[in-house]
Amino acid sequence: MGAMGTRLTGLDAMFLYAETDAMPMHVALCAVLDPSTVPGGYSFEKMRQKIDERVPLIKEFRRTVLEVPFRVNHPVWVDDPQYDVAHHVHRAVLDPPGDERQLAAFVAEMAQHRLDRGRPLWQFWVVEGLEGGRIAVVGKVHHCALDGGAAADLMPAFFGIEPDPPPIEAPEVDPALRPDDLAMLSTAVTDRARTLVSAAGAVPHVARALRTIVTRRSETDTSGGTPLMCPTTPFNGAITSRRAVAFGRLALADVKAVGRAGGATVNDVLLATCAQAFRTYLELVDALPEEPLVAAVPVGVRRNEDRGDMGNKVSVMFVPLHTELRDPAEILQATVRDAEAAKREHAIVGGDTIMRLVELADPLTLPLGTGVYSRAGLADRHRPAINAIVSNVIGPPFPIYLGGARAERLYPMGPVVEGAGVNLTVMSYDGHIDIGLLTAAVLVPDPWVVTNRLPGALAAIADAVAADTAGS
Repeated sequence: MGAMGTRLTGLDAMFLYAETDAMPMHVALCAVLDPSTVPGGYSFEKMRQKIDERVPLIKEFRRTVLEVPFRVNHPVWVDDPQYDVAHHVHRAVLDPPGDERQLAAFVAEMAQHRLDRGRPLWQFWVVEGLEGGRIAVVGKVHHCALDGGAAADLMPAFFGIEPDPPPIEAPEVDPALRPDDLAMLSTAVTDRARTLVSAAGAVPHVARALRTIVTRRSETDTSGGTPLMCPTTPFNGAITSRRAVAFGRLALADVKAVGRAGGATVNDVLLATCAQAFRTYLELVDALPEEPLVAAVPVGVRRNEDRGDMGNKVSVMFVPLHTELRDPAEILQATVRDAEAAKREHAIVGGDTIMRLVELADPLTLPLGTGVYSRAGLADRHRPAINAIVSNVIGPPFPIYLGGARAERLYPMGPVVEGAGVNLTVMSYDGHIDIGLLTAAVLVPDPWVVTNRLPGALAAIADAVAADTAGS
């Protein structure tokens, strides 16, 4: 749209349309930092200035989302003439002792509030008072602006590889001025007609892909997960806005060692470890189903030429989580088998198919539908579409710094959705796997029960795989 702004894709816009008071649609990151490395010493004002200096590297951080008249097409990004960093970077102080659970409670409180659509869709908090003199920077960005891959690509804009990086030069960015309603309406109608014609071809493709998957499943013993046919668990049901958050950490070397011994990828090992921890939780609340859970696992489909771009380039595959199995070695073997089947089925559907399909979403009726669904609590009245979301983001393998402060941990978090109140996101960072577990508190009020069991679950899988290897 040139100077009139950039239109959101259907997938980006879907995260706006799906949002309700009970279901804010932002991604979040909690970076625990050591401020002793800040050149000249830490202060909140200095940290906010450092963040503000880097905002121009991400044009969407100075733009707002503008709806098209009568919602005849998806919204557009336009420049915010009122942009002020004071609206976006805030200071908070934890009460003593400032431990990890207090930090998680702060993040949960932050996560349950929607971002103001009248301003650029991001906010950071610099949190002081953590144990050991640490600070944290807690940020949230609306999902319409980025997915996990874009979030990882975004990190170099704010984080450097040294405490005192050289000054940055902001790139030249074309202005995205607010257009008049008539010009915006005219362009929106033309664009909508073009994208609908292009997207319509995805419908018969999906039908053919589903027939192929059904045939393949009948001919083999393996399959991915089946959405809409999931067991009912305490993870599932109607949600409210209240959130609970817990953190965890695993050693990347330990995860890789289990993978080598068990013939599994890092992702397979993490999925199996999650299944073990989820099983323990479900046993504790006496609600362990006899069939496996189904996890929605986001899959990045970002091409090399898309690197550094904001927006969503993501698909999803459905993977069984074998909570019904007791033996950790069996859980890993079943996960390797079924995750591979899920990848094959995802390839049959096609990585860009979801992005094409959601272009058909109606900007007028879809937000009304999601609002009614949420207010009526309809997620309590049918089998879950999925049981949980489990996401894996590749982070930097070396130490990074924000405003001169060394990042010690990077806890990522994604949103929960109506009907599935658990989102476990992991990010690799500097030899570790950092884990952020965000839940709908009405369904899972104490997610620490899960994250505290992840190290033991990984150790149990390692021991079981080692025993199998020794016995074979």
